[in-house]
Amino acid sequence: MDSVLSEDPVALKILIAGGFGVGKTTLVGSISEIKPLRTEEVLSDRGVGIDDLDGVESKTTTTVAMDFGRITIREGLVVYLFGTPGQERFWFMWDELSYGALGAVVIADTRRLTDCFPSIDYFEQRGTPFVVAVNCFDDADAHSIEDVRIALDLDDDVPVMLCDVRRRSSAKEVMIALVEHSLRTLASAN
Repeated sequence: MDSVLSEDPVALKILIAGGFGVGKTTLVGSISEIKPLRTEEVLSDRGVGIDDLDGVESKTTTTVAMDFGRITIREGLVVYLFGTPGQERFWFMWDELSYGALGAVVIADTRRLTDCFPSIDYFEQRGTPFVVAVNCFDDADAHSIEDVRIALDLDDDVPVMLCDVRRRSSAKEVMIALVEHSLRTLASAN
């Protein structure tokens, strides 16, 4: 019986969340082994007054459904990445996307830190393990991890780390931190 179970493929699901323009699509693209599925649309004048472009004035597209990527850990063990849409009008999709997720990465931008509060609240309310990855934008002020933790009012056990979502190695460190945190969370619940 053990050999049958060990041969069954295992698929893990990780969500990538955060505010508008924080780097979710970029993170999925930097670490996915396949060309990511992206549902990007050009920003239009319909978003004027709805989409807050403060701090991301050069942004020209937005995710309207999800981003999807894949990482094969080894034969029979695959991680599926689902990037959530960051704009409030698309949040209705989060429940479906989050169903069965091992955990989530909440990407934070210190130029607009309050934009990640809805993601943090969402995962806290559902008891979904998450880490906060502070995307270090070139033009953002540097803040310590402890300052970000205090500003976000996070529990001490929630990992917070600095990252550059453009770099595969940095995205990999974030994923490893999430999986380790999720496993600790599951172990302490049992």
